[in-house]
Amino acid sequence: MGAERVVFVHGSGPFGAAAWPRQHGLSIDFDCLYVRRHGFSATEEPAATDHDRDQEIVADALGGGGHVVAHAQGAVAAMMLAVERPDLVRSLTLVEPACFSLTAELPATAAHIALMKPLFAERHAMSDDDVLRAFARQVVDDDARTPATTEARRDAARLRLQSPPWEAPLAIVPGVPTLVLTGGWEPLYEEVAEYLAGTGAIHRVAPGGHRPHDTAEGDALIRSFLRAGRHQAAA
Repeated sequence: MGAERVVFVHGSGPFGAAAWPRQHGLSIDFDCLYVRRHGFSATEEPAATDHDRDQEIVADALGGGGHVVAHAQGAVAAMMLAVERPDLVRSLTLVEPACFSLTAELPATAAHIALMKPLFAERHAMSDDDVLRAFARQVVDDDARTPATTEARRDAARLRLQSPPWEAPLAIVPGVPTLVLTGGWEPLYEEVAEYLAGTGAIHRVAPGGHRPHDTAEGDALIRSFLRAGRHQAAA
């Protein structure tokens, strides 16, 4: 029997293998694939959010089935696929999942939507640089630098094309074993995690901001959960 497949799905920042530096060593025990979501490329022009295409990308990478590890917005496509194809998704590991459509009526998410909705409504009439600066001020309370490289300009253009996470077509929680990993820094993501924990997910906190999987503790939690899932499948 070959190694089990694990598909890694990035968020809105680094993509492909670059989004998961701590997890590369998992290739010793698993058949790991690091996908690029729709519109994320180092050479092609950015494209608007397409949840259905993202779902297809993850499904194609899983092949006959396996585990999915997803960060931030990448968790939306991962959960959508697990709802529609539970035969493919053996487990989900969701890192700071931006699944705000599930918690839109809860306090922290509702406040976030109220803060960000005007920017998303106006973004198509704004320049890439203006959207980047406004997003940075709203989310991290800081001013973003004007993109100075081709890569940075492409990232800014991609940000403007992203759809609001709370409008994602995700309203059902899949019934597969799920680990939710958060950094313990932002009530918004803790609210999503606690909602998912209420449906049966395991919630663990590894201090590390929005990228807790980059910490030794967060990486260890992911590895432990994946190995437990592998042993259960073999039993």
